Amino acid sequence: MEKTTVEKAVAYITQGDKLLVFSHPFHPEAGIQVPAGTIQAGESPAEAALREAYEETGLENLELCVFLGVQAFDLTPYGRAEIQQRYFFHLEFHGEAPASWRHYENYPSNENTERIEFELFWVQFPHVPELMAGQGALLSKVKTHS
Repeated sequence: MEKTTVEKAVAYITQGDKLLVFSHPFHPEAGIQVPAGTIQAGESPAEAALREAYEETGLENLELCVFLGVQAFDLTPYGRAEIQQRYFFHLEFHGEAPASWRHYENYPSNENTERIEFELFWVQFPHVPELMAGQGALLSKVKTHS
């Protein structure tokens, strides 16, 4: 089975000493995640991180702080013949947001045209739950402000 390589951007969004994570209310098997998605043609990884963060959270006033690094992740154990080349970024949110809220992604990037619902919530460092499918790989590089 030949594996395809897909470039992805991952956004660790913080506010003070909190990290924004989400779950899928109707698909609990998807686990806890952070905003991430496919880098589109002609888009830089940083642009993709900001776009995905906005699309998946609805938050504006996001500031790109720092590029944390790149890492390959094999999705074969999850039933997909895919290697994700992941570009990790730290973003800060400046503004008011509730402790938790639901948001629909209006532009799903897969073949599913159904809007995807996210249950977003803030968790405090260092009490971050395990993130699904290796998304927490570079979380230790995030510098928070309390």
